[in-house]
Amino acid sequence: MDLLPRSGGRGETGVTITTEADSERPGARHPRRGLAPYPDEVDARAVEEFHARYQHPRLSELVVVIAAFNEQDGLGPVLADMPKKCNGMDVDVLVVVDGATDDTAEIAREQGAYTCVADTNRGQGAALRLGYHLAAECGATYLVTTDADGQYDNTEMDSLLSPLVDDEADFVTGSRRLGHEESDNRMRWIGVRVFAWLASLLTLRKITDTSFGFRAMRAELACTITLTEPQYQASELLLGALATGARLRELPMSMRLRNNGTSKKGKNLRYGANYTRVMLTTWLREYPYRNVRK
Repeated sequence: MDLLPRSGGRGETGVTITTEADSERPGARHPRRGLAPYPDEVDARAVEEFHARYQHPRLSELVVVIAAFNEQDGLGPVLADMPKKCNGMDVDVLVVVDGATDDTAEIAREQGAYTCVADTNRGQGAALRLGYHLAAECGATYLVTTDADGQYDNTEMDSLLSPLVDDEADFVTGSRRLGHEESDNRMRWIGVRVFAWLASLLTLRKITDTSFGFRAMRAELACTITLTEPQYQASELLLGALATGARLRELPMSMRLRNNGTSKKGKNLRYGANYTRVMLTTWLREYPYRNVRK
């Protein structure tokens, strides 16, 4: 069953939050409120343009999804370092450009990545949600997420994906606390540990890292989870996956400093407050009515 409108569809089931004039303007910013149900009008336009460009492609079984906003300097090295095969499967890369105003889309295409361009900057969560559904529609069985800033080590992808391929897990996330972290921000270092403690308390299971962006999951699972957060989506995806009964595996992984540019996460206190809000609202929405597999 198709999860997205085909070329020519207008995604009438979605509800737009921006005015038509704003959303048509390249780089227009989407208000930071909850996302409309998928697909909204921004999603529909992006998918329509994607299928017009690539003629409804059939992607490989494994798709790496990257959300990118104004990452023209960092994205190229990440894509150049991407493995061609992983666990015996061909690797396709899908870059979702989130309303960028620089040459991010051009860099992605030059590097051979499938590129889906949203005309409105909504946030990483919105871009990843679009990428999950689009990759699944185009044939992906497994999804890997990584960032456009070079913080994760692509050579660890085989290890990340193995528990899925061996049917030992449905959702696999790396953990900087179990592995290695380069950090120049003491507050973020503390925050990772506080949020891990809170997630462990809420889910009644040991979690060491809630925001590690190098993850692997079954495509069907990613499209089943309710995702409404445009920006602070990492914990929503993790807690949402656990609420479905998905088997979780955490693995030791490396996290490096950004290869260039600056973080889009904003100030530490504001980020921490919003991240906490998302964790609590996700738990309240999902957990009182679900049985969690421990």
